[in-house]
Amino acid sequence: MKAWNVNKGNMRKWIGKAMLGVLCACGVMLMLPWTVKAATAVETNGALKVEGKKLVSQKTGTEVQLRGVSTHGINWDVGYPYISKAAFKTLRDKYSVNAIRLAMYTTEYYGYCDKGSAWESKETVQSTLKSRIDTGVQAATDLGMYVIIDWHILNDQTPKKYQSEAKKFFKEMSAKYANYDNVIYEICNEPNGGTSWSDIKSYANTIIPIIRANDSDAVIIVGTPTWSQDVDVVSKSPLSYDNVMYTLHFYSATHQQSYRDKLQVALDNGLPVMVTEFGVSEASGAGSMNTAEAKKWLDMLDKNDISYFAWSLSNKDETASLLKAGTSKKSGWTKSDLSPAGKWVLTQYNKRSGNTTVSYEPAKVGKITLKNTKGKKLKITIKKVSNATGYQIKYSTKKSFKNAKTTKTTKTAYTLKKLKREKTYYVKVRAYRVVDGKTYYGSYSAVKKVKIRK
Repeated sequence: MKAWNVNKGNMRKWIGKAMLGVLCACGVMLMLPWTVKAATAVETNGALKVEGKKLVSQKTGTEVQLRGVSTHGINWDVGYPYISKAAFKTLRDKYSVNAIRLAMYTTEYYGYCDKGSAWESKETVQSTLKSRIDTGVQAATDLGMYVIIDWHILNDQTPKKYQSEAKKFFKEMSAKYANYDNVIYEICNEPNGGTSWSDIKSYANTIIPIIRANDSDAVIIVGTPTWSQDVDVVSKSPLSYDNVMYTLHFYSATHQQSYRDKLQVALDNGLPVMVTEFGVSEASGAGSMNTAEAKKWLDMLDKNDISYFAWSLSNKDETASLLKAGTSKKSGWTKSDLSPAGKWVLTQYNKRSGNTTVSYEPAKVGKITLKNTKGKKLKITIKKVSNATGYQIKYSTKKSFKNAKTTKTTKTAYTLKKLKREKTYYVKVRAYRVVDGKTYYGSYSAVKKVKIRK
């Protein structure tokens, strides 16, 4: 037998990986001194299926719970700018989101079936919306996230109004994404205006076979009467197809215990439910927040392994938006970029997923001191920030920091050199942290100034 020629470092890695494999097989998590890339949700679970009232992995047979975020309407500029790999990656990596819902309105301005006052032709509108869907599907797929293609009826009230358009749409979508393990179809968002379960059932019996002709086992979600709330009614007469779930939507400042009672009836009757939309606001998406009721909802959903999607990934000036109104960033959001609802919801996602680190950003630098030393030098002393990789120093002779210079240091003391005598320098410092090759910055300290006299 040929002897191995292995150095100590390689041998240590080989032994460590072997131990990791054994421990993972036993369900034990071991913190090793090198980084092990976590498997994505889709890598872990593959395609999903419905067993009884549970969503499970076809790959492992274990129960799967999706904690997702819904876009606002991708028809509008409060929704489509956030359809990107960078945005979805931020949600996945910083806020424990493993699924995205792409909400495409069928009516209103730029609607798929009724384009309203949009100046483009209907064909152009539809082509644009399908392109946005594809961008979202591909981004989610690249990131190992699940994605819902949502036929978002609302003002049309009944899904039967545009049933012929829905048939063509889902035929095209299911053919295009038939081989994608992560794509889920939601065939009618919120039937309302007196639309009965009988009407919805008739619509579903038309659309589901069209999807199944191309994709035999994708999970399909069906809306329920009264803005997707009457799951108790549906549980008495469900559809006969496999891999079908039914929606329940709630907004915690409006929908409280009586609606949880409806969910309990549905669960007692064995109905598989998915909450494809919820908010901590009133039902309008505006008004007050009620996080106490929202917590009761999430506790119930977690207890029953029910998946849920928060409304909405948007900076629209309304309570339910996850981003602060006016926030210009399209990805990389820190806590300061989130709305009050966003802070609460995404903190809950992290906690309920076992990830207590809300973000990688280090804390704000609390204090800096400046001292002019001989030789036109400025010594900067920084109060240490826990978990910081280093510090970025920004300085200028202008209070506005116009034409400012920056430098970095990994130490809490740093000396600027070759400064100009009799000039006043303004200085501020922020901590940074490097994670997986990416740099995350905290907030700047208060500005300090000093005049160079030595």
